[in-house]
Amino acid sequence: MSERRPLLFLLALLLGLTLVQPVSAQNVRLIFVGDIMLDDGPGNLIRRGGDPLAAFASQLQDADYRIGNLECPIATQGQALDAKIYSFRAAPRVAAVLKGRFDALAVANNHSGDYGQQAFLETLDHVAGQGIAAFGGGRNLEEAHRPLWIARGGLRIAVLAYNEFKPRSFEAGADWPGIAWSEDSHVVADIRAARAAGADLVIPFMHWGWEREEEPSERQRQLARTMIDAGADVVVGGHPHVTQGAEYYRGKLIVYSLGNFVFDGFNDAATRTGWLLRLTLDRSGLVAWETLAAHMDDDGSPQPIAGVATPCGRDAESIVGECVSYP
Repeated sequence: MSERRPLLFLLALLLGLTLVQPVSAQNVRLIFVGDIMLDDGPGNLIRRGGDPLAAFASQLQDADYRIGNLECPIATQGQALDAKIYSFRAAPRVAAVLKGRFDALAVANNHSGDYGQQAFLETLDHVAGQGIAAFGGGRNLEEAHRPLWIARGGLRIAVLAYNEFKPRSFEAGADWPGIAWSEDSHVVADIRAARAAGADLVIPFMHWGWEREEEPSERQRQLARTMIDAGADVVVGGHPHVTQGAEYYRGKLIVYSLGNFVFDGFNDAATRTGWLLRLTLDRSGLVAWETLAAHMDDDGSPQPIAGVATPCGRDAESIVGECVSYP
């Protein structure tokens, strides 16, 4: 028996080493959508018992994590700002529609502060009450710049959100609430800090560009490249109310604008069309991606569009391809 003990010990040691080896990362599927505005038409639909996200329920379910841009405060407090042409404020009842559809919502946009700081803080509470993370804004500047951390499939993904469309008065300060403003030096520092904190992948989610322009501006292109040079793996954008195409830079994907997702008050085809972006990621970066077309109806609710070719691709490609959604 004593002669067998070294062999048994060695076998147990090898088995133990096998058990504590790190689990390899799996593919992770993320969904991003553009502007979600739940006042006016969508808000009235919810008040009548409707669901503006119903037509995309199955697509939103088909992911490990879902992210959108909340383009309105959800609150009862505050007064609309005099200087703005359009100010939105959705009733608290709309928050329940988001539960189970989204895991996180960016609040770094030009409408989060439409009804002032107290309404903005109330919004954060309503979103948290549905088990949804808010990012790109917070109770102070530090919180506003804090990444959204996603831990799935053995990966740690940091998503950062910024706004660079006026008014800048919505920006958070050292001791007052608001959103993260897109100052280049701050964005670069945040990307590098996320890497240093252990992020396997970093994805900026930008609110930028000019409304109704179907091509990205030179500013968008410059900043996208700056972020990738700083360590971003994918750049995703919104705000222009239209889609703006996609391209690769240094092998990294840039989707300049996803357009609207839930939004009424638009009449032409371009502003009524948005994309749902689905990313498949692993530790090395982007594995594959696709966009699914959505058409906003008169209530501002997205409806799938069958047979429309939209951008897609894989990691080894250098030219953006096209895929047909919903055959």
